[in-house]
Amino acid sequence: MVNVDDAIIARLESFGEKFEILVDPDLAADFRNPDNEKEIEIEDILAVEEIFKDSKKGDKASEEAMEKVFGTTDVLEVASQILKKGHVQLTAEQRRQMQEDKRKQVIAKIAREGINPQNGLPHPAMRIENAMNEAKVKVDAFKSVDEQVQIALKAIKVLIPIKFEKVKMAVRLPSTAAGQAYSAIRPFGKIVNEEWQQDGSWIGIVEMPGGLQDDFNHKMASISGGEAETKLIN
Repeated sequence: MVNVDDAIIARLESFGEKFEILVDPDLAADFRNPDNEKEIEIEDILAVEEIFKDSKKGDKASEEAMEKVFGTTDVLEVASQILKKGHVQLTAEQRRQMQEDKRKQVIAKIAREGINPQNGLPHPAMRIENAMNEAKVKVDAFKSVDEQVQIALKAIKVLIPIKFEKVKMAVRLPSTAAGQAYSAIRPFGKIVNEEWQQDGSWIGIVEMPGGLQDDFNHKMASISGGEAETKLIN
């Protein structure tokens, strides 16, 4: 639980009523991030388990007001709704960092799933970032990555040829690396066909996002000591 002196205010106004809570700035930011996968307990975010009408004066919100707006007087439930729907007074540095982190996530997803349809090869992340800069794509720290990827794609398509497409890669691993096939391939995509050879080697066909081709080739080479054979299937 954050110290009251280090807490910031989260505020929600509705139906003529004002509600405030004191929260940990970092945990509040994580809680509001639609792409955050961590489970954060609301009681860990609050500096004090109170709902205020005016936190600076210490005036508490009435139960009647909470019931009218939220349909409950449960402090944790009300606080959760304030965080989800209200305004959080994040610092300028927090907002800048959150925006930068979200921008990196958008670029990484486009690089992971996008290819150049003219040659079937992935675009380097730097090329995507440069195109987003040229197209003046603005990233919102509080919107999901998937939502903003679509916005960014629409903007950069006029600058670079790009589309999202899954590809199939054939791979042969020697017997010395075949046992690692499943764990090594899982992060890239799914195995749609496989066959064990009499010499102990493993052959498979893997479906994956188009932008992962180079990373996949490097990984297969790494686990096999450079003996893996990979090929893009048209």
